[in-house]
Amino acid sequence: MRVCHNISAVFDDPNLIGTAGLVPVMGLAEEAGLEDLVAGHVSVPGSAGANADLKVSSLVAGMVAGADSIEDMDVVRHGGMDRVFTGLRAPTTLGTHLRGYTFGHVRQLDAVGSRVLANLAGIVPGLLAGADQVAYLDVDDTIRATHGYAKQGSGYGYTGVKGLNVQVATLSTPTAAPVLAATRLRKGNAASAHGAARLIADALATARRAGATGTLTVRADSAYYNHDVVAATRRAGARFSLTARMDPAVTAAISRIPEDDWVSIKYPNAIWDQAEDRWVSDAQVTEVEYTAFTSRKKAEHVTARLIVRRVRRLNPKATKAGQDELFATYRHHAVFTDSPLSMLAAEASHRDHAIVEQVIADLKSGPLAHVPSGSFSANGAWTVLAAIAYNLTRAAGVLASTRHAWARPATIRDELIKIPARIANRARRLHLHLPTNWPWQHPWLGLHDAAYAPS
Repeated sequence: MRVCHNISAVFDDPNLIGTAGLVPVMGLAEEAGLEDLVAGHVSVPGSAGANADLKVSSLVAGMVAGADSIEDMDVVRHGGMDRVFTGLRAPTTLGTHLRGYTFGHVRQLDAVGSRVLANLAGIVPGLLAGADQVAYLDVDDTIRATHGYAKQGSGYGYTGVKGLNVQVATLSTPTAAPVLAATRLRKGNAASAHGAARLIADALATARRAGATGTLTVRADSAYYNHDVVAATRRAGARFSLTARMDPAVTAAISRIPEDDWVSIKYPNAIWDQAEDRWVSDAQVTEVEYTAFTSRKKAEHVTARLIVRRVRRLNPKATKAGQDELFATYRHHAVFTDSPLSMLAAEASHRDHAIVEQVIADLKSGPLAHVPSGSFSANGAWTVLAAIAYNLTRAAGVLASTRHAWARPATIRDELIKIPARIANRARRLHLHLPTNWPWQHPWLGLHDAAYAPS
């Protein structure tokens, strides 16, 4: 491909837009009741809270289009955007709105996000396909690095990186990509499991509201292996599947397992063992009954299954400090669960918890590339809005095509959102003229027609 050198350029067309995909996506947001829910639930005081519904929808639209800072919100105010959208707001106005939030207002926005997801699940049935049978709630957290001294709440957490801690809960099914059921922004030095019980309770309520009426299992790594997490899960009528910490009680339980009880398995696809720095294609699995949290009063003891996977070490001398001779040949990974699945199915299902890492990566390469404000509450509101934008993008992908239903948000953005169009007015109706031979023309039309289908 060669460029023509006889070219000049000028920014002078008021009828062009560069993000035509926002038209059906924000139509979908309107159908899901985003603005009405904000008007009914969010009560930011003063001039900062005036027209909160329009400001929130502008922020969400900017994030769907790829904005990761307040200044980037100008992406929704170019060309002819004011012809296809009303109520657009300048970045300075949107920043003032965010700085008007307190913790209570962020929780109000959480309620909006929960209801928007539930409404999207009703409008787009494939968004949580199969949730009436089986669904999974995956919980994890990450550090969003910050720089300088102006960010409220920033601190050094478990990674040794200065920043803010973002806790997320994703909802998925075996036949549907994950969406965000709940988010929390926390201080950078917060422990992973701090506030996890409340997050899980809220996320499970959202999941049930969104149609996850079948078996619902909470999955998490060893940082969330505690009584409060299990209790919150059981109170909501859900199952749990948690990586067990290799404490003395778990180690003793594993040491008592007879050698004949181990079952050899071979993975259809090799998995990467980070601790061993190698690919692993075979292992051995067994399970025993185990009672956890015995240091608490007897009524709070929890008896369930301890499913253990062991992988032979390449170098038996590479034993971690604190592990005895039991672990000189094998490295053990234990899962504490009350899953109704068979042993091998439950162990494989728990490994799928890693799906939450992809969602975190998508957020950090999108709206959460930065935490844009010095105000902690403003950044908390920004995090909730990022989740709403993520769910809208995921719903748009489901409506567009089977391939886009599983695509990463960045792919959906590049192929369906960031598409240029020229606006024409004909017979008192706006028409979008899009590029000929656009490779994703049919998925885009599928999204547009579904978003504006007669109800």
